[in-house]
Amino acid sequence: MLFGSGKIADLKTRFAEAEVGLVLVDGPVSPVQQRNLEKEWGVKLLDRTGLILEIFADRARTREGVLQVELAALSYQRTRLVRAWTHLERQRGGFGFVGGPGETQIEADRRAIDDEVIKIRRQLGRVVKTRELHRAARRKVPFPIVALVGYTNAGKSTLFNRMTGAEVLAKDMLFATLDPTMRAVALPSGQKVILSDTVGFISDLPTELVAAFRATLEEVLEADLILHVRDISHPETEEQAADVRAILESLGVDGDVPLFEVWNKIDLLPEDHRAALLVEDARKPGIHAVSALTGDGLAPLLDAIETALGSERFPADLTLPFSEGRRRAWLYENGVVTGEEETAKGHRLHVRWTARQKAAFEAL
Repeated sequence: MLFGSGKIADLKTRFAEAEVGLVLVDGPVSPVQQRNLEKEWGVKLLDRTGLILEIFADRARTREGVLQVELAALSYQRTRLVRAWTHLERQRGGFGFVGGPGETQIEADRRAIDDEVIKIRRQLGRVVKTRELHRAARRKVPFPIVALVGYTNAGKSTLFNRMTGAEVLAKDMLFATLDPTMRAVALPSGQKVILSDTVGFISDLPTELVAAFRATLEEVLEADLILHVRDISHPETEEQAADVRAILESLGVDGDVPLFEVWNKIDLLPEDHRAALLVEDARKPGIHAVSALTGDGLAPLLDAIETALGSERFPADLTLPFSEGRRRAWLYENGVVTGEEETAKGHRLHVRWTARQKAAFEAL
């Protein structure tokens, strides 16, 4: 039972006085409970899962994001179908090829949903296969992947935009980012990395959504470095951080992947609190206090990313024939060239590069 009869009557009066049209319940609500409460209060009611699905449906942009929303919604509807309609005992006749005589209406609807789920999973399989081909192409480059993770509305997309100059949707709202977004970022030395913005985490994420949106977090599993972005100004920042760590652990992210905590939104803190955080930042390795909005603290963060990715550089001299313009262009694009002369045999290049960059060049 969600509410007693007295509380239902009290809330009905309050809703009427405030002219409330939509009620949100932070928890699961059975279909029967939802129907009865909507009838009693004269409002539309959404439980936690229903609300998250509504937000997801509004935010999804790419084909994969839309398909995953549809899959999660169907899984949600299927469970509610069972609970809501078992008492109706509706039956219809049949000819055998669509379920046989006496097939209940609930069985027909459940089968229709299952057919749609199979179709969407097939489409998702093709989309995921395409993304896997893109990932395989990136591995050949191969630039390190830096993944941004964090609680929803922690400021990941704002930080992503600040670091890349992109224009990803970044607003003060839940789940502003649903689809994985990737951009190249040049570190201070010129080395390039791929920065990945991911869907925001949330506590007690419904099972249907965890399964459907796991693919959006695949980039985290392949990351060379994880940036855990925290809204340090939020009163429940510690609880949110604990939820993120638990989800990362459930995904199979192990301790071998370096992880930085990025304490974001220091611009919202009082001056004395901000100063104390910056002192703590200096003392604790792996913690970086920043403001994605103003850019404060971003330079030390980029330096730390470069160090964490093992970007120690070594000098080398290369001679490339004039015909190898593509390989020469790659060296300039990656910012490793320190000097060049033309010789009878081709371009004589002086470079400083990382072991990773050398391996990528040799794989061209």
